[in-house]
Amino acid sequence: MEKNNNSQDRQPLIDLQHISRVYQVGIEQVFALRDINLKIYKNEYVAIMGPSGSGKSTLMNIIGCLDTPTGGAYYLKGINVGELDDDELAEIRNKEIGFVFQMFNLLPRASALKNVELPLIYAGVPKHIRLERAMNALNAVGMGDRINHKPNELSGGQKQKVAIARALVTNPSIILADEPTGNLDSKSGEDIMRIFHKLWLEGNTIVLVTHERDIALHAQRIVRLRDGLIESDEMNHHRFVFEGVNE
Repeated sequence: MEKNNNSQDRQPLIDLQHISRVYQVGIEQVFALRDINLKIYKNEYVAIMGPSGSGKSTLMNIIGCLDTPTGGAYYLKGINVGELDDDELAEIRNKEIGFVFQMFNLLPRASALKNVELPLIYAGVPKHIRLERAMNALNAVGMGDRINHKPNELSGGQKQKVAIARALVTNPSIILADEPTGNLDSKSGEDIMRIFHKLWLEGNTIVLVTHERDIALHAQRIVRLRDGLIESDEMNHHRFVFEGVNE
């Protein structure tokens, strides 16, 4: 069953208006994004697809407040991101956006629990609350029995589960995943996509960046980029459905 977000009736969570991004390479200007208009609403599950060089990584960095557009405006929860200072942007990245990266980006000498706690440490959350929330996040991804393991003691799939728990621990508005299965075997990749599916059903907003069609087919909506432009933006009527999952 498809979810009905009634998107016409409410403010978008992400609102990109005429976004462009130009890089200066020597004397040449390279257009990574050209006049991008995109709205994403709360509890949507959106895959951003495109070949290498299409602009999808640049778009992800702008949505994640890791990069700023050359032109246009980005509104996150109605706030014009372009008007925020560095401290306010850092706070948004820490509280509003949960990042999941292809390379996991875990601290190698820290336990799974400490890795998941990290965003809460930055946010100044008291230790007893940090521990409880980190444990809950690890349990939510099936890693409650690995809390004291360091990354080198975990498989690739387990590392990505820890990374997802870290993304969840601040209760972010958006979970932003960049090629989250790119370094995993197919079985581990399926486990990770099942977790994203579960998180979406629980009400989370997920933006997934991928070049793999099989991964994009898990999403509710697919936005395709080519040469810095939106080539198509369509609801996914061929969405992969996990066996035994009620929607």
